[in-house]
Amino acid sequence: MSENQNLLAEQRRTLILDEVRRRGGVRVNELTRRLGVSDMTVRRDLDALARQGVLEKVHGGAVPVVEASTHEPGFEAKSGLELSAKEDIARAAAELVPPGAAIALSGGTTTFALAHRLLDVPDLTVVTNSVRVADVFHAAQRTSGPRQGAATVVLTGGVRTPSDSLVGPVADQAIATLHFDLLFLGVHGISAEAGLSTPNLAEAETNRRLVQSARRVVVVADHTKWGTVGLSSFASLDQVDTLVTDSGLPDRARQEVSERLRRLVVAGEAEEAEEAAGSGTAAGDRSDEAAADGGRAS
Repeated sequence: MSENQNLLAEQRRTLILDEVRRRGGVRVNELTRRLGVSDMTVRRDLDALARQGVLEKVHGGAVPVVEASTHEPGFEAKSGLELSAKEDIARAAAELVPPGAAIALSGGTTTFALAHRLLDVPDLTVVTNSVRVADVFHAAQRTSGPRQGAATVVLTGGVRTPSDSLVGPVADQAIATLHFDLLFLGVHGISAEAGLSTPNLAEAETNRRLVQSARRVVVVADHTKWGTVGLSSFASLDQVDTLVTDSGLPDRARQEVSERLRRLVVAGEAEEAEEAAGSGTAAGDRSDEAAADGGRAS
């Protein structure tokens, strides 16, 4: 954990939550020492995380919240978690979308972040069972007015869940008649054994239909989703083509994912690798040019 006093509140809270989950609990005095901030700052961070329901405050520190497999946080509760990771994932996932594609976006805060990144991709057809995702595209059209290349959005209909997804027979029937080039799927939990899971039985069935209707399935999930198991599994890892996640995913999880999926995209790291490769190519070009100049000189 960082000693940097200039960490943003979001970064501190992410570090604190990771430490609580990894160690099974932390003490306030440990966090003040490791983060290099005051006792009051740590207590405010713990209060904020406790209000979000992701940890429980105890005397002198905090411990993880043990959630039932049927517990389903609402959209607002989830939207404040792992904000930087979700933005990184959204940026990386948007690069997978070509102009003119037919795509589907499931419900979730990460797909919500992705929707904002897709507003400038021309001629998309977007099918979604997320009220929040649909609102992103409709709000953009209301603000800028009709424009050439704007996305065509199809909202499935159905019964609204706590995470503002539309599920049930109406949604399932609508999705079953459609075919997507790409499905971007947010998940409650992902693991090697249980695959993709959710605490909501109706949402599990709707997600199954989404997976069945897609040519390629891309899961967008930050590292905290790994190892979480909801009540109902709706797809195995073998049914997923690509996982887009953040750099917090542990090495062991990366190995398991790489063995089961066609592609693993770690947001940020892929960009750094490409930049390094580009620098290497440029260096090689400069060496070739130098050798050519040397040959001409001789």
